[in-house]
Amino acid sequence: MKKIILFAMLAVAGITASNAQSTKKAATAKVQGAGMVFENETIDYGTIAHNADGNRQFVFVNNGTKPLIITNTQGSCGCTVPTTPKEPIAPGAKGVIGVKYATDRVGAFTKTVTVTSNAEGQPTKTLTIKGTVLPDPVKS
Repeated sequence: MKKIILFAMLAVAGITASNAQSTKKAATAKVQGAGMVFENETIDYGTIAHNADGNRQFVFVNNGTKPLIITNTQGSCGCTVPTTPKEPIAPGAKGVIGVKYATDRVGAFTKTVTVTSNAEGQPTKTLTIKGTVLPDPVKS
C-alpha cells in the first residue's frame, strides 16, 4: 500500500513539474519580428488616498527577434496619462510604459491605456488600471 501511495505522489509531482516547465517556455517563446510580453496587463492601485502618488509602471519584454518600436500610447481619458518609450526596445530587453492617474478624482476607477507598436500579431495592446480614491477625511 505504501508503494502505491508513493508511486502516485511521484507521478503527480512529475506531471506538475513538466506542466510548469512547458508553461514557462510558452511565456518566453521568441516570435519572429518584434514582440511584447507584459509582466502584468492590469495594475490595481487598490484603495489610495486623495491626491496620492498616481504614478505606476507597466514593465514588458521584447520577446521578438527585431527591435520593438512603440509608436503611441493613449489613455482612455484625460485623467490617465501614459508615457511612451522614445527608443526602440532591443530583442530580449525590458521596457517600461509609465502611467499617471489623476488621484484628485474621488471614487472607483477603471481606465485603459492603448499601446500601438510594431509587435508581430498584436499591433495594439490594451492595458488596464483600476482602484479607488478615498475622499479627504472629514476634519472636526
